[in-house]
Amino acid sequence: MTRKLFYEDSHMREFEARVLSCQACEKGGGFWIVLDQTCFFPEGGGQYADTGYLGEIKVVDAQERDGVVYHRTEEALEPGEAVRGRIDWEERFEKMQQHTGEHIVSGLVHSRFGYNNVGFHLGSDYCTMDFDGPISAEELRKIEWEANRAAALDLEVLVQYPSKEELEHMEYRSKIEIEGQVRIVSVPGYDVCACCAPHVKRTGEIGMIKLVNRMNYKGGERITMLCGFRALRDYEAKLAAAKEIGALLCEKENQIAGAVKRQKEELEKQRYENGRLQHQILAYRAKEIRVDEPVTAVFADDLAGDAPRELMNLLLERGACVCGVFTAAKDGGWRYVIGSRQTDVRPLGKSLNSRFEGRGGGKPGMIQGTLTGGEADIRRALEEFGRADVSETQL
Repeated sequence: MTRKLFYEDSHMREFEARVLSCQACEKGGGFWIVLDQTCFFPEGGGQYADTGYLGEIKVVDAQERDGVVYHRTEEALEPGEAVRGRIDWEERFEKMQQHTGEHIVSGLVHSRFGYNNVGFHLGSDYCTMDFDGPISAEELRKIEWEANRAAALDLEVLVQYPSKEELEHMEYRSKIEIEGQVRIVSVPGYDVCACCAPHVKRTGEIGMIKLVNRMNYKGGERITMLCGFRALRDYEAKLAAAKEIGALLCEKENQIAGAVKRQKEELEKQRYENGRLQHQILAYRAKEIRVDEPVTAVFADDLAGDAPRELMNLLLERGACVCGVFTAAKDGGWRYVIGSRQTDVRPLGKSLNSRFEGRGGGKPGMIQGTLTGGEADIRRALEEFGRADVSETQL
């Protein structure tokens, strides 16, 4: 059994230990090192493992099996060797801020709604909690305020190891059935929960608790939370973005939502007007194009969006038997839309795709796709197909 120093002092950053064993990892390289004692918290309870150093050797992971903590390192250490370990303290402290914050939020949700925390993930940049019931945005706002009050009260975070008899008379939250000794972490007045992870000593260390997102998940709610320094970095990033947007719109940061709404409304008006003008231009353009050939072909590099299909339909309305509109693609090829109200155009598409390394398809009345080749060669192929096959492929 490894002596787990992180349970004795969650704020311990460095420690002395002796190497008990060192074995090469079967997968992924590196070595698994066992020490007589450690303050590296192994992955568990929804929280990823601590990282740091043993001497000058990097520790990239820590796992526990049957009470023994295994440290994954990039280099080997000799059994019997004395070594000084140190964890990445800023990373550990941020994890403790998130985890204790999660206990407070989950405790509040449980006491107010009776919901259980059925999922918890503490990643390197975010923390999520899954509850087995719905929570509205307004209800979540109230939970957030209460959680921050708990942090401001600077309450002592208590850790207990109750006996089986004491546990039978204790009300506490637990996500799983636990065998053996149960470790209880309590935030007085807010939460009592079985937990294996290290926590801050007082709630004031958590700093701000910010619930930044919510989404429906498996009939309940998934909440994303940021605490302490993570919340501060998130605020800094969002404030910088708000300042930049405000400068572009000549508005203060707290007024950019209204400015963006006005910009959106103006863009929608312009989009509608542009669409109306484009339709007029395409109608004038269609009148200038001859439609007396078996296949009417239009090659253009100034059409985008729905314009190629709209121009094709306008030419079909003017009486074109088959109409193909080809627009220049970024890779040097062509995008095409080909249609007819009299003829099945799929054989024409197959012919073009085969001859010009094209891809595409569709229905008898319209096909779309891409191909490569020169305009003159494609026109020639269309003319040949029109003379030979159009009259034989009536719808």
